[in-house]
Amino acid sequence: MIKLDIINRVAAKTGVPKLKAEQAVDALFHSMKEALTRGERIELRGFGVFVVKPRKRGVGRNPRTGEEVAIPSGKTIRFKPGKDLQVSDEGETEGATDIA
Repeated sequence: MIKLDIINRVAAKTGVPKLKAEQAVDALFHSMKEALTRGERIELRGFGVFVVKPRKRGVGRNPRTGEEVAIPSGKTIRFKPGKDLQVSDEGETEGATDIA
């Protein structure tokens, strides 16, 4: 699924024009990006949680040459799915409802 698919679904579900749906989706993503840049946690009940975590320095390897490459420390974004979004052993989401 790409951003355009999300915009189309929002427009279809709400009945708003695609331009307004695009503005709403853009505003949501922009707000999330700003919050994560500030290091804030984003919790969407029933969906999941986005958190910014520190990443340690490390050593990686170039798969083509085998040469070692230094990986600098920094921050990364992690996502933990909520209970409604978790995947069971059978590969189906538990408690999920049809969104389409």
